[in-house]
Amino acid sequence: MQLYNKLSAKERAALIKEAGKQRLTLSFYQYANIGNPQVLRNHLFIAWDELEVLGRIYVAHEGINAQLSVPAENFTDFKTHLDSISFLENVRLNIAVEQDDMSFLKLKVKVRHKIVADGLNDETFDVTNKGIHVDAETFNELIEDEDTVLVDMRNHYESEIGHFKNAVTPDVDTFRDSLDIIEEQLAEHKEDKKLVMYCTGGIRCEKASAYYRHKGFKNVYQLEGGIIEYTRQVNEKELENKFLGKNFVFDHRRAEKISEDIISNCHQCGEACDTHVNCANEACHLLFIQCENCAMQMNNCCSDECKEIHALPYEEQKALRKGTHNSNKIFKKGRSEVLKFKK
Repeated sequence: MQLYNKLSAKERAALIKEAGKQRLTLSFYQYANIGNPQVLRNHLFIAWDELEVLGRIYVAHEGINAQLSVPAENFTDFKTHLDSISFLENVRLNIAVEQDDMSFLKLKVKVRHKIVADGLNDETFDVTNKGIHVDAETFNELIEDEDTVLVDMRNHYESEIGHFKNAVTPDVDTFRDSLDIIEEQLAEHKEDKKLVMYCTGGIRCEKASAYYRHKGFKNVYQLEGGIIEYTRQVNEKELENKFLGKNFVFDHRRAEKISEDIISNCHQCGEACDTHVNCANEACHLLFIQCENCAMQMNNCCSDECKEIHALPYEEQKALRKGTHNSNKIFKKGRSEVLKFKK
């Protein structure tokens, strides 16, 4: 019985290309009390591997967070399987705005301590005591209210390329960083302001809305389904789109275009640009914004140093990487001092 992925990303990409079948990229989450996450994890892997599902799925005692792609022809069977699990029956599926058959190249189902890392150790905090969910139309009305404070619950590199008009965009690297910062900044408005939050697909707002209710905020709202569902409703109902730029996504696509606005700049030359890339030097792999001209001049690297390393024979690069640990640099996305025009 296979319980783990055995194919490399390269091998899987070749199989997808050879099959020539359309795949759907989607995401969903659900907070729930899961007694044995490992048992659920194994069950999901076995069932979804047979359906050729690929993606990144986290399971914890507090619920499930899934970002994945599934062959279009297997979608009905996939949905049937979801509905067979009591707490996932009729769960909202966020279908990607822009589709890409290569959005995910492996099936990874992992057991985590939490599906959204929050750094909280408060046993009195009830994640199910969430704020009021609002649809796109109500959201548009709320954020025009002078008594509303609109907060982006995503990280700095996400909001840099796209966010709602007049949103507070905390300069944070992780979700856990934003919780206390936002509470401190808005402490005097716990009773007189409407706190409206949004994120990519809703999962971070769900936890944040419950957290701020727990901290005494009286009027807490969240955008149902996040930016992904907002975009779908805006297009379907022909509503005014109040989102500027791109929505950052955590797969090979990196972003979905929501509007024609380019609100960010190349981190190397300062020209208008909203294309995230990873440094081609695998020992660095820094995520940053790079325009086509800089990509050509820098050989897809973030610095002259990385450019020199990337030009070396592969075996020499591999030898240089041996024993080095760059995780702090990699995950301080866009924070490197070599980027002259970073925000």
